[in-house]
Amino acid sequence: MRSDAMKAGVARLPHRSLFKAAGLCDAELERPMVGIVCAKNEIIPGHVHLDTIAEGVKAGVRMAGGTPLVFPTIGVCDGIAMGHAGMKYSLISREHIADSIEIMAMAHPFDALVFVPNCDKIVPGMLMAALRLNIPCIFVSGGPMMPGRLVDGTKVTLSNAFEIVGAIGKKDVTDFHLKDMENNACPGCGSCAGMFTANSMNCMTEVIGLGLPGNGTIPAVSGERVRLAKEAGIKVMELLEKNICPRDIVTAKSLSNALHADMALGCSTNTVLHLPAVAHAAGVPIDFAEINKISKETPHLVKLSPAGPDALVDLNAAGGIPAVLKELADYGLLDTEVITCTGKTLGENIANANIWDKNVIRSKETAYSPDGGLAILWGNIAPDGAVVKKGAVLPEMLKHEGPAKVYNSEEEASAAINADEIVPGDVVVIRYEGPKGGPGMREMLAPTATLAGKGLDNSVALITDGRFSGASKGASIGHISPEAAAGGIIGLIENGDRIAIDILNNKLDLLVSDEELAKRRETWEPVINEVPDGYLRRYREMVTSANTGAIFRQY
Repeated sequence: MRSDAMKAGVARLPHRSLFKAAGLCDAELERPMVGIVCAKNEIIPGHVHLDTIAEGVKAGVRMAGGTPLVFPTIGVCDGIAMGHAGMKYSLISREHIADSIEIMAMAHPFDALVFVPNCDKIVPGMLMAALRLNIPCIFVSGGPMMPGRLVDGTKVTLSNAFEIVGAIGKKDVTDFHLKDMENNACPGCGSCAGMFTANSMNCMTEVIGLGLPGNGTIPAVSGERVRLAKEAGIKVMELLEKNICPRDIVTAKSLSNALHADMALGCSTNTVLHLPAVAHAAGVPIDFAEINKISKETPHLVKLSPAGPDALVDLNAAGGIPAVLKELADYGLLDTEVITCTGKTLGENIANANIWDKNVIRSKETAYSPDGGLAILWGNIAPDGAVVKKGAVLPEMLKHEGPAKVYNSEEEASAAINADEIVPGDVVVIRYEGPKGGPGMREMLAPTATLAGKGLDNSVALITDGRFSGASKGASIGHISPEAAAGGIIGLIENGDRIAIDILNNKLDLLVSDEELAKRRETWEPVINEVPDGYLRRYREMVTSANTGAIFRQY
């Protein structure tokens, strides 16, 4: 056993003494030692209950003959970090999470690992760690939150809470409406109820084969979620016995399956940041061109909040991810022979899946569009690409041309939007918010939600070298690469410049001549956001472009 390095033989007598100080007995030391990476904390609503999930995992591991040992990792709640300096620390936590787990699992050589994440950067950070370590692993998330209900019965999610801020001052938005939304948008534990980043990545973990069926959609408050945790604990012991490791599961074929599902589900644009980073950790690089090719061939079958009225609980009731995968497999879009953490192939996992509600999971014939919910755009503004959640863009905004209103930070843009300086037809440009420029590539839900709250999402576009929450909707184009801080053309845009957006044809162009841009380049100086010594400064020095997944430079 891998764990023998820290517990077997006469030379490890002191080590066993330390384990016994922690309460372990000889029988437990003789069994495989399974690390349970639990991201429980008391600030993230998606994580407050993860101790319950970890207890379920421990029960499953013990039933299957292993010794479970829990250790923690950090997490950032993107919703709480949104709109202030704290968001600079969100994306960068992904690398820290991966590093900290690698440290723990190498310093204490567990035989296998079970990962218990739920929100945003915690899931991809854990996936990256699992692929680096490449020992038998399985994931079981905390599950999605239930949608909220206002007093009039309206179903709401966190995105509605952000949008109502932009509607403050309208006659029909009273103090009562504001308090109703505040009290009811997020009714309890779980990852926020729509197809935002957390749920997108938990669904991707299921598709990719490292989470059991149901990992992405079974509600946090359901007893079924605890049963799934126990099954994960049992199953990791089977993976250990068969020596099935993450890199056996996460391959070019399973990543292709994940991207097809991503497009069918209309996931968060952040998946286009995280899946390339996960693929890099697996040694299977993917790029924007491949992502766009997959988007073009995949019908958009599901529209959950913020793009539609349904939530993850509705997708679960409609058949969940297995039903979506079976539909895609029927179109010949998936490789169903790939192995998964069940020990079976994907095809075996979805053989008995059914769509129970065709209003939630559509067919190819009734799809929202013949191509995927995400699109990659290219042009002189973004020669290395940019990303938009096409499925959440109103039809009238799929093609748009307008004058630029340029801001060098999220705060500047938000102040202008709140002061009603943005008018129909504008293209809001927010720059110096990329991985290096921020640093940290902040999510900018507040500007997009405020535009929606002011009723401008049908007439105003927003482009940025930063990124968006999965809860953002509208013509919100992010990940512009190269970013302004790296000398990208987005740094040369001036107020009044015309910008042309054609999402259907994957184009994003600044309508300014090359000669004029060369002239501007001669006098251009980057805006440098000062940051304190510490992790932000180290991150700025090490991080790569958004189109590479904002991974660290390889030395």
